[in-house]
Amino acid sequence: MIHLHLIGIGTGNPDHLTRAAIRTINAVDLILLPRKGDAKSDLLDLRHSICDAALASPVRMAEFDMPLRRQDGDYTQAVDDWHDAIAAIWAEQIAVHLPDGGRVALLVWGDPSLYDSTLRIADRLRTAGVDLTVRVEPGITSIQALTAAHAIPLNALAEPVTITTGRRLRREGWPLGVHTIVVMLDSGCAFEVLDPAGITIWWGAYLGMSHEALVHGPLAEAAPQIAARRAELRARHGWIMDVYLMRKERADAC
Repeated sequence: MIHLHLIGIGTGNPDHLTRAAIRTINAVDLILLPRKGDAKSDLLDLRHSICDAALASPVRMAEFDMPLRRQDGDYTQAVDDWHDAIAAIWAEQIAVHLPDGGRVALLVWGDPSLYDSTLRIADRLRTAGVDLTVRVEPGITSIQALTAAHAIPLNALAEPVTITTGRRLRREGWPLGVHTIVVMLDSGCAFEVLDPAGITIWWGAYLGMSHEALVHGPLAEAAPQIAARRAELRARHGWIMDVYLMRKERADAC
């Protein structure tokens, strides 16, 4: 039997690991580490750094190349196909390195429960016939890291919060009936589609890392700053992970 451990690692800072996550990393037989190309080699290096900081003794590690998601055609179908390809690689790696079963870990940015598909990919292993148990060690989400970095509460007093994606914000605009939204997985400044009047934004990239970047202010003023900073940082590092919270003045909500 394969015991799959999905370990939330926050936003790349080893200090974001919980004690439970550290215990699990030290208890597994294998850690699988994805490679995402030369432009994103920092992501692999960060995972290695996290393991170096957490491990009390050596644990076997295996790197594998992540397949690329198709950019054309139907988005949902492209993601489904991509997840199938990732699951197949996981199964292949597990069969090679743990042919008699054992405990394997994957290090998941943020937390496996929030806008992450690792659990859905793990379900594909079961469907493919892998004898599998899954355990999740929760991690710090990028939302927690963002609100902490800006020292703000997630919600206004007694108000709900909507967590959405850049794709949906660009397509649908500001969600009805909410005062605060958090936007994740935004590949290109979707806030630019909004009328900025009455909106404040708190943006962060590389949260918790040495090169953390933060911008806060009225959306009309902050939007061009964020767009320029984001482009500069992406060009410098080859990748960017960012998230932002926006809040409307109550009179403009809904």
